[in-house]
Order: sequence, then structure tokens, then C-alpha cells
Amino acid sequence: MEINLISDTVTKPTPGMLAAMMKAPVGDDVFKNDPSVNALEERVADFFGMESALYFPSGTMTNQTAIKLHTQPGDQLICDKYAHVYNYEGGGVSFNSSVSCKLVDGHRGMMTASQVEASINPPDFYHSPLTSLVCIENTTNKGGGACWEFTELEKIKEVCATNGLKYHLDGARLWNALVKKEEDAKKYGALFDSISVCLSKGLGCPVGSVLVGNKTLIDSALRIRKVLGGGMRQSGFLAAAGIYALDNHIGRLKEDHQKADEIGQVLAQQPYTKKVEPVETNIIIFELDESQISEKDFLDRLAKKQISIIGMGQGKLRMVTHLDYTDEMHAVLLKTLQEIS
Repeated sequence: MEINLISDTVTKPTPGMLAAMMKAPVGDDVFKNDPSVNALEERVADFFGMESALYFPSGTMTNQTAIKLHTQPGDQLICDKYAHVYNYEGGGVSFNSSVSCKLVDGHRGMMTASQVEASINPPDFYHSPLTSLVCIENTTNKGGGACWEFTELEKIKEVCATNGLKYHLDGARLWNALVKKEEDAKKYGALFDSISVCLSKGLGCPVGSVLVGNKTLIDSALRIRKVLGGGMRQSGFLAAAGIYALDNHIGRLKEDHQKADEIGQVLAQQPYTKKVEPVETNIIIFELDESQISEKDFLDRLAKKQISIIGMGQGKLRMVTHLDYTDEMHAVLLKTLQEIS
């Protein structure tokens, strides 16, 4: 039995999802004539109470499009030092938009409104880049699936409004935060200028992300998506998976969170574990005590049990629970972690 906890992107479509995909009415989405894509976009826009949405092949392209729309070449955006747009999007901020990042030393990928305010360059000081955008990530990937407090997001919005800055949410795993915090998605839609959500993280879809915003922004996003090569034809087969996931896979995220919490508790009890980040959603990040066991030996022992996890650098390891991680797999993993000496 193979147990893959590298990411929640490793899932395969469920039988129900596959059936929905095979039945999907399709057209040519480049001409905006795919009824399934149009239905998904309307569904996600309504979910957040926003005017419009656009389907993309990847979360990176979705974020990069938003950054392009909110900035001009030479501008600077503010984000946490752990932010996905800075660490894991191939330098796209500079390559696609000619924009730099002002990195904030936050906590587990989350920064405060006062930190954001202190990071804004004076707009009349032409020697420094013009600050034009603030990017938030919820939940935080490198921060271990941490969820923002909505009150802090509101305070950052006030800073943005006061200083004329745009406000983008990288909500790749926002579904997890909404479930964990029991929050209303429309509150997020009212707060941010744009939101990206990923359908292939947590929800079990094979492909796809969605950018949400007002109609003017999304009309412009269509052109950027074309420039980046993101136009797809009969992508309704993929969009149908997204609709199915919205109907069937959001509530069950609680199961992933529970399993992740149990893994974190077991890891914290082991003598070879140096530190376990607080577990809130479906991501477990931990460090080993190298005097007890090396990272290589630890990964080798897991590999012998056909268990795959990922290293994040700087001595940190990550596991991510997901739709395809069964109760049987969970029992095997917990037993294996307890048996490693």
C-alpha cells in the first residue's frame, strides 16, 4: 500500500467526479462557449459574492495574472517572507510583471497590519519602488496550514484603503480555512480586490484554479490569461470536476484536519522530533532532532513502508493529508511513526 503525503495535489478523481466529468456539456472556452466552464465561474463568483470569475489551468497562473493586473512594471508588492507568490512561483513576480517583493518577517506566513503599514514605501520618494499591492496567503503553505484571523485581514484592508493599495488573496487552500474557522466566503469577497482559489488542492480535482473579482478586473484577466497561454478549449470536462467538488468535497475537509492533528500529536510524542508546528488544517510541518535520526534515515525508513513525504529545506519536513488518504493508511502511518527509533 502506497501512502503519498507529499501534497494534497496527488489525489485522483473519485468515481462520482469522473462520472460528472464524462457527462459534462462542453464547448470552446477560448470563445467563452463552454457551458460547464461558464457554470463553474458563475458558481465560484456567487460563492464569494463577487461579480465575476475566470477559470485557469493553475494556481500560479491565477496569482500571476492578479499581480499583473494590480501593478505596473517597477512597482513593489508586500507579502510575508513565506508567501507562495515569492517562494514557489518560479520568480514570476519579476519575470511576468517586473515587480519586486517587500518581504515581511511575519509569524507562520502571517503578517500584521502594522507590519504592512511599516513596509509601504513613501509614494513621493521616487528613489524606492512604488508600493501598489498587498498579497495575503490563507491558509499558509510554508506556515503549516495556518489560518489568518479575519479581524487582522480587516485591519490590513484599512491600511490598503488608506494608502491606495490593491489587496489580493492567494486562497489556494482557502477552503480549509473556511471550514476550520466556520467563516462565510462572502466576507472574503467583500474584503479583497481579487481572490484566487485552487480546485486541485484539498478538493480533489485533477486541474484548475479560479480568479474572482469585479467584472472589469476579470475582463482584463481574460487577456492576461491568453498572453500567458492559459486558454483551454473543451475545458468543461475539467470544470465539471470543480462543480462536483464544490458540491461534495468541502465539508469533508474536516476529516483531513482531524487526521493531520492526530499525526501532529504522535510526532510531538516521539524522541526524534525536535519541533512540530501547530496543526490547524491539513498540513503538518516538523523538524527532526538530528542527534536522534538524520533526515535521510528518517525518509528512508518511511520509504521502506512506501510512505512518501516532502522536505521543505532548512531541516523542515511536511506531510499533507487529503481525499485519498484513507483510515487504513492513517493507521499504518501512525504505527510507523511510533516504531521509528
